[in-house]
Amino acid sequence: EETEDQLNAIETVLEDLASGKPMDRLICGDVGFGKTEVALRAAFAVAMSGKQVAVVVPTTLLARQHFRTFSQRFAGLPVRIHQASRMVSAKDLALTKAELKDGKLDIVVGTHALLAKDIAFKDLGLLIIDEEQHFGVAHKERLKALREDVHVLTLTATPIPRTLQLAFTGVRSLSIIASPPVDRLAVRTSIMPFDPLIVRETLLRERYRGGQAFYVCPRIDDLAEIADFLKSDVPEVRFQIAHGQMPPKQLEDIMTAFYEGQFDVLLSTTIVESGLDVPSANTLIIHRADMFGLAALYQLRGRVGRSKTRAFAVFTTPAGKKITTQAQRRLQVLESLDSLGAGFQLASHDLDIRGAGNLLGDEQSGHIREVGYELYQQMLMETIAALEAGGTEIVQEEWSPQINLGTSVLIPDDFVPDLSLRLSLYRKLSDAKTEQDIEAFGAEMIDRFGALPPEVQHLLEVMTIKAYCRRAGVAKVDTGSKGIVIAFHNNTPPNLTGLVQFLATLGGQAKVRPDSKLVLSGHWPKDDERTKATKGLMWKLAEVAEGR
Repeated sequence: EETEDQLNAIETVLEDLASGKPMDRLICGDVGFGKTEVALRAAFAVAMSGKQVAVVVPTTLLARQHFRTFSQRFAGLPVRIHQASRMVSAKDLALTKAELKDGKLDIVVGTHALLAKDIAFKDLGLLIIDEEQHFGVAHKERLKALREDVHVLTLTATPIPRTLQLAFTGVRSLSIIASPPVDRLAVRTSIMPFDPLIVRETLLRERYRGGQAFYVCPRIDDLAEIADFLKSDVPEVRFQIAHGQMPPKQLEDIMTAFYEGQFDVLLSTTIVESGLDVPSANTLIIHRADMFGLAALYQLRGRVGRSKTRAFAVFTTPAGKKITTQAQRRLQVLESLDSLGAGFQLASHDLDIRGAGNLLGDEQSGHIREVGYELYQQMLMETIAALEAGGTEIVQEEWSPQINLGTSVLIPDDFVPDLSLRLSLYRKLSDAKTEQDIEAFGAEMIDRFGALPPEVQHLLEVMTIKAYCRRAGVAKVDTGSKGIVIAFHNNTPPNLTGLVQFLATLGGQAKVRPDSKLVLSGHWPKDDERTKATKGLMWKLAEVAEGR
């Protein structure tokens, strides 16, 4: 039974496909919320129009599952479907390649094998990318080559920061499926040091209620240890081992047996992380949960609780050992995000913590040190809007100075805990253009939240420096412990005569390099000293630029 969010996403995608313009849409929905249904209907619409569809997934197991889903759904219809992964024989793969090139194949489901250079489509109309967060930059560059003039549909529960930012800025369209299926229950999550008795009771409880369990280890080397534990401490359960280095036929046989309920526990690596749908499996145990990333843990937890049965997840850490602060924080965040539909919230936390990376480069995340991030985002959205309106030449009316003082400039989450409130404060601060506006913002922060921590004080100082930079025509400032390097906007100082006179007053302390950058020597080992020196210099340059 479709939810309203799911129906809205389907309707929007079908409208995009009918519009004639290439679609690039991100479908963000929690695990088990019906993203695959959106893909099925889009693929059917494109296949019926006479064009080809490629479904790219990160793992062979997910390719196998999607192939089965598409084949069963379109059985009896004039849609020809093949699979391309290492589970397919060389003969069948060669046939798939030939039929793709000849146009005899309508839909192909595959892993990175679909990105090989010898794969050619006769008329590719739709590219569906499932679990995009598992694809690296090199794979995405290859995907870009595939999708220059085709529709693109990206499915994920936990988008990486860069993907999420592309959606927020309008480069990609975004649909969110936030409503869980009817009667879906949240997974009860426990985080604890490894306790053999609790693990035994958890596995037996699932077995006695007629269900199955996943037991996931971070490394292949850990599987033997847990296998010995299951044999000695939980002899009542039947289990099989699965990992990515197994022969394809053996791995497929094990997964088929698990789907059919022939054994109780699947002991595996993270190969089961993405997209697998086993409704009878409703208990998950993670070995050494401190070694997993936040999105990986969330995706693994999504392997259970995909039916109307209450599911349980137990994340174990090493008994008697202290885990790292970062791992502890990841587990605490995951424990707090225990409601249905928390994947998008988790991705927003990730974006807030790690930064958006390079929208036009190859970094998929990364903390943007200069505070011009919000202004840059605003400029990007204006540029996109101008391009969408048919403009070919963008006139840059506003530019953002880049400030690098080597200091921490942010609003700490322990000062303003609410993520959405922090983002709104960043937006408000980015609109402050004058020193008076910034002072008023600082006074409001003190009034609302109390004494400002050093990071926020540095943030306000940097924003003041940026205001001076705009007045002085300075595009970039890099301040270190031994000097300041200044680059003017378009390499042209606003008041060259006044600047020469000012530099003469500094003596040998200042010089202009051949690349038109101004260098001021000094000694500022502390953060406060660097900030004060930069602020004073930028104020003076602003006065010079205005002829004062």
